[in-house]
Amino acid sequence: METTIGDARGGVATQNLQGQRVLITGGSRGLGLAMVKALLARGARVTVLARHRAGLGDVERLGADGMQGDATDAALMDGLVANLKPAVLILNAGATPHMSSIDEQNFDSFSVVWNTDVKAALHGVQAALKAPMPKGGRVLLASSGAAMVLSLQAIRPEAMRLSGGYIGAKRVIWLMAHNANGVAQERGLDLHFQVLLPLQLVGETGLGHTVASAYAERDGTTVEDHMKRYGTPLLPEQYGEQVADVLTEPRYAAGIAYGFRRDTPIMALDV
Repeated sequence: METTIGDARGGVATQNLQGQRVLITGGSRGLGLAMVKALLARGARVTVLARHRAGLGDVERLGADGMQGDATDAALMDGLVANLKPAVLILNAGATPHMSSIDEQNFDSFSVVWNTDVKAALHGVQAALKAPMPKGGRVLLASSGAAMVLSLQAIRPEAMRLSGGYIGAKRVIWLMAHNANGVAQERGLDLHFQVLLPLQLVGETGLGHTVASAYAERDGTTVEDHMKRYGTPLLPEQYGEQVADVLTEPRYAAGIAYGFRRDTPIMALDV
């Protein structure tokens, strides 16, 4: 039987993932796959939605259920959440941004991440609220440390000029979690929406390598030298384990946004 705990919202938060259904979008590679591994290790029953069938073989061999589909499809997400009734929904689907300066982009390239990451997050959030998910459910939205730009003086906005609409997209995903919590509270749904922000570029993922390569080329340096600017790299395995901690440790039950750095405790960002 699942053990539950009281939290600041007056409902319950998952403490034991054993046997709990988790639905992850974009879970067939990179940080998504790392979360799949960590959650399976803690006994969760994981279903992965991925756009391409090729990557699903890996998650199925690990013991997860794989489904091919597009997380930006509202009807698909509505049906999946209503039928699976997951205790945890992780909205991780996303695209690689078009890396070039603002004068070299058209609106389609500039808005790639808005049309994937933001759209998929929106439909996932809406599906969770419509179904609704079981009481005490958790919805985790994947954002990025890029969402901190304009909030921290240490991050110079002009240094991020190849990232197009990525920064704004990741910031609005953070805002969406707050909006969704407001709706859930008004409707008495006992659902909690939270945001995950890797605060370092993760070079081992396809997205991280693409971003590092673009900035290294601009600066006339190597990918390795560019990555050194972030300190010891955050590993996907650490990220996966810490996301599982967010779901299972009571101290993370009521917060909204959490940040992750290599060999560093999980950081509460909405304080």
